[in-house]
Amino acid sequence: MRRLFIAVVAMVLLATNGFAQQQPAIPIDKAVRIGKLDNGLTYYIRHNAEPKGQANFYIAQRVGSILEEEDQRGLAHFLEHMCFNGTKHFPGNGVIKYCESIGVKFGNDLNAYTSIDETVYNIDNVPVGTTPSAIDSCLLILHDWADGLLLTDEDIDHERGVIHEEWRTRANAQIRLLEQLLPMMYPKGTNHARPDGSNRYGHRLPIGKMEVVDNFPYKALRDYYEQWYRPDLQAVIVVGDIDVDNIEAKIKDIFGKIAKPENPKERYFVEIPDNETPLICMAKDKEQPYAMTFLFLNHDPYPQEMRGDMPYLIYKYAMDAASRMVNARLQELQQSANPPFIAAEVSDDDFMIARTKRSFAGQAVSSEQGLQQAVTTLYREMLRAARCGFTDSEYERAKAQILADVEAAYNGRDKKKSANYCKEYVRHFIDNEPIPGEETNLAIVKQLAEGVDAQTIGKILSQMVEKNILVMSAMLPDKEGVNYPSKEEMEAALAAVAAETITPYEDAVSDEPLMSSLPKPGKVKKIQAKAMGYKQYSLSNGATVYFRQTDFNPNEILMTAVSKGGTSLYPTSMTADLKAINDVMLVGGLGNFSNTELRKATAGRKVSVTPKVSVFEESVTASATPKDFETMLQLNYLYFTAMRSDREAFDSWLNRERASVANRESDPMSALQDSVQTSIYDNASLFMGMHTADLDRLDYDNIMRIARERYANAADFTFIITGAIDEATLLPLMEQYIASLPAKGKAEKANTAISDFRKGKVDNVYKRKMEVPMTTNVFFDTADMQYTLKNKLAFDIALNALSVVLLEEIREKEGGTYGIGAYGELVPMPAPRYRAYMQIAYQANPDRYEYLNQRVREIVKQFVAEGPSKENLEKGKEFFLKNYKENLRENKYWATTFKNYLDTNLDFATDFEQTIQSITADDARRAVEQLMTQNNHAEIIMEGIENK
Repeated sequence: MRRLFIAVVAMVLLATNGFAQQQPAIPIDKAVRIGKLDNGLTYYIRHNAEPKGQANFYIAQRVGSILEEEDQRGLAHFLEHMCFNGTKHFPGNGVIKYCESIGVKFGNDLNAYTSIDETVYNIDNVPVGTTPSAIDSCLLILHDWADGLLLTDEDIDHERGVIHEEWRTRANAQIRLLEQLLPMMYPKGTNHARPDGSNRYGHRLPIGKMEVVDNFPYKALRDYYEQWYRPDLQAVIVVGDIDVDNIEAKIKDIFGKIAKPENPKERYFVEIPDNETPLICMAKDKEQPYAMTFLFLNHDPYPQEMRGDMPYLIYKYAMDAASRMVNARLQELQQSANPPFIAAEVSDDDFMIARTKRSFAGQAVSSEQGLQQAVTTLYREMLRAARCGFTDSEYERAKAQILADVEAAYNGRDKKKSANYCKEYVRHFIDNEPIPGEETNLAIVKQLAEGVDAQTIGKILSQMVEKNILVMSAMLPDKEGVNYPSKEEMEAALAAVAAETITPYEDAVSDEPLMSSLPKPGKVKKIQAKAMGYKQYSLSNGATVYFRQTDFNPNEILMTAVSKGGTSLYPTSMTADLKAINDVMLVGGLGNFSNTELRKATAGRKVSVTPKVSVFEESVTASATPKDFETMLQLNYLYFTAMRSDREAFDSWLNRERASVANRESDPMSALQDSVQTSIYDNASLFMGMHTADLDRLDYDNIMRIARERYANAADFTFIITGAIDEATLLPLMEQYIASLPAKGKAEKANTAISDFRKGKVDNVYKRKMEVPMTTNVFFDTADMQYTLKNKLAFDIALNALSVVLLEEIREKEGGTYGIGAYGELVPMPAPRYRAYMQIAYQANPDRYEYLNQRVREIVKQFVAEGPSKENLEKGKEFFLKNYKENLRENKYWATTFKNYLDTNLDFATDFEQTIQSITADDARRAVEQLMTQNNHAEIIMEGIENK
């Protein structure tokens, strides 16, 4: 393997002027302090002031479910749960209680994950500025996770039910299909094989086996913890607004006391032998809604010990560029009138879940009838790239995209969030991924971009896949009357593609500008100061622009354009067209450019522009870097003036959409969504997903007529621009591209009567056959409520406190579900009507749901009578205050809050802190009481029964 990579890199050295030889080692960012204690524990510490006054605490472990023996399957994941159920310094649920007392919410900022080869815990966004003692407390939590779990009999038994319900919640079609496919994909074990000689990767999904979870002896979990949670396999990561020297001293003191393991068990890695002939792996499930197929062209991974050297970045650069170019080709095929798949993409990544094997991998989603065409087309394009390489014009676009990404990262380096650094250091510890820092990375990538050409990228890709070690893995719907090709037929079809004389790709390119001629500029007629630091610009065409310059993110300018009206102004006889409008109006492209041509024309530009027609308004949501702001405004101009109709593109979308929705109802959760919408809305069809019957009624010409109508009158639009641009730069661009927009027609108002929540009580209880029976329960309540900042915050705090109680009672005490909470908000519907809604949703064992539902009703009733506890009230205040202070440095927060101000004339930013501190437990109680006493209550219960 070393020889292969050395040979691959050798062909690059001359092209890059010997860059990799001149600088053999990849520098490590000097801003991060890395050390190792005598007991083997590694630490990473970095000062970073984004978000200001906060810090993140992680512990990463080179431990995952692959290390489990047959009678331990599920213990790695079980142990992750136990880290939140009693530690030396935080007994019981003390970890959760402490973190939530400082505004760090369980499931949001306090979390963990267990994977096949790693386990990572995080405490994010800790307010160390206002609560300095949190540093010591969070380090103690990390210490306890590393070496201080209590693992009491009672806590272990209690968590068995929670994990069993997590298994039930996650046991969907794709997980069941994985359980069938993985043993086929990894049939042979060469080291640490299972007793039958098969590979562990085929039998180690982290959730484990429920017979193990339900019955393992307590000692088994404690032994697993002692064996694998040890300092030589652990890294502590602290990044944030902290003193690095102080944190280092604390880590040495706290973690240095953990004993160095004596005669530790080898942390082995399970190897994947190459298959000598193609592996064709296919499995079916009755709840799988579409055919999803993976094609793997396997190669060995780049050796971890060599990833600190410069050739590794050359390899990564080449495979990134190759993937981008192949994906552009696949997107082009997807736009054809009879597309070979619904969607497809490639990447160079792990061989599914196995870290010890790498793949140039493709994925295609198709209808079941189109399986063979989708797979063979994808394979042909992967081979076309490997055999014929890439064109210079393709590479220029890919190179521009890569450079735009690294330049944006460099420009935003001073505003980079601490959580992003933490994730990079996790990957450095686990995989030895480079961490050179943004400045060094930009310099390296620029030199690579200058020295590497399209031919070299093609040669590197060819070297990676030259052995053509092929594995196909297909997840298929199990439908009566559908016959799939046999494994032998699929193998023959793929072999036929491999035997083809595949011709090089031909790239059709144009140098035509987005706008062949610029419109005559309008004028700014009046400028006024407004709330929250915004200025108002009244334009000559009647449009209004609000602008605020910020320094929060040097890479970001946000724009939102909004006008009242939306689909509410059209008859319900057009419901199918109205539901499809947001997809269909985009398929034809803009101006003189098809979608494929538009992607090529904007390659390398960091810009996004998306129009959307909702029930009550039409809008454009856009973002760009300062460098690409003018391009953003040009695209916005074209959406207002030059939406392009393309019947072939519509037919392509329609064919893909038919394949996508054909089996939608086979997925129980999709069917449940329709049941929920039917139960809570008077005009539910507007909110339900697309069905085949809707597609049969679509009128393309009518959809495009409606879309153009919605954007015909710029005078009815309000534009909100927030971000890193100064007024002197903005004004001429505003006059050129916004003040010049056409203004015809009159101002509109939404038809607020078109849609409303249902009044009164609704019960919708039904049975559903399921492969793994599970009952899903949805409680939905609505009420009219005055829209004020205090009412909104009181309602938010009430829902947060109620969620805490539901989690404690239904998950922790009852062991009845994996997740439950009260979610909702007070919504500023089109004035003068305002509505609050609350949804409580959870999944449970069908044998217990009636009892658990009664407990939920009792908990809500008790909350209405007593309100939140003082502890839960303060937890909520801390959480929302912390988020508010963090949001003050976010463009999106100001743009959203200012739009809300324009809609309601309420300034939620200025008085937030004072208002939230004034809220009492009775304010929160009355918010829920007001909701419940209006008696608009729906219960949607989908009871799962065995599918026999």
